[in-house]
Amino acid sequence: MACTSAPKKESLADTQQVTAHQGSNAEIHSEHSEEMPVDPYESANRKTYSFTDSIDRFILEPVADVYIDYVPYAIQRPISNFYRNLSYPNVALNAFLQGKFRQGFEDSFRFVINSTIGIFGLADMAGHMGFKENNEDFGQTLAVWGVDPGSYLFVPIYGPSNRRDILDLPIGFFTDALFYASYAISGPALVPILFLRVVDKRARLAGPMRIRDESALDPYLFVREAYTQQREYLIHDGNPPIEQYDDTEEEADEKDKVKDAVKKEKIEDAKSNKD
Repeated sequence: MACTSAPKKESLADTQQVTAHQGSNAEIHSEHSEEMPVDPYESANRKTYSFTDSIDRFILEPVADVYIDYVPYAIQRPISNFYRNLSYPNVALNAFLQGKFRQGFEDSFRFVINSTIGIFGLADMAGHMGFKENNEDFGQTLAVWGVDPGSYLFVPIYGPSNRRDILDLPIGFFTDALFYASYAISGPALVPILFLRVVDKRARLAGPMRIRDESALDPYLFVREAYTQQREYLIHDGNPPIEQYDDTEEEADEKDKVKDAVKKEKIEDAKSNKD
């Protein structure tokens, strides 16, 4: 079981690479500029963002920092693999729903292989066998079906979303293997499993969160633009179209910040890989 490398991070380079494919948004003009704004609930969203950020800074971040500093990589890696594997049926299901049948079968094989040979997903044996890890969800499926994203939403504790992507929550819940395993696990035993899942997720977000804090003049806008661009990147499988609406100067500045942050994260990842 190869568990000596660092755990896979939810990095800006991984989840927000779409920015590298985009030009200067300040020069883009379109007849769609009079459409409904992306964030009509900005005032309420900023309040929920502030609340969630406070919870993160006082509770989640300190716990995640202890986890990162004191739990060896050789243990963090299989833990991260385990939790990603639990939610992988959602990836396979949505690949089929999007008409990606070959990928759907490969994703299904990946889940079965890692759940058996990989010992409940602790080891990514499927990856070593050539079954790459994909990222699909019901929000992406709805986008492929032609559903517009609707208004941007910042959901308390959960984080950034929109009126389309939020519909993935119930789908993801019922396709998560832990939902069914919970029937065989007693309540007291389930609590630490769920708690560790939150800690693992926050630990994988440590890099992007640090870059947000170091780079963003307006963290709320930074998160909103990063999320929007990330979703476009995932929906179009790495080839997002050029945006067709105007940005305010502040929004354009934050998108440039995201782009710079992606480059910085890639440089840091390259250095850490050499080490």
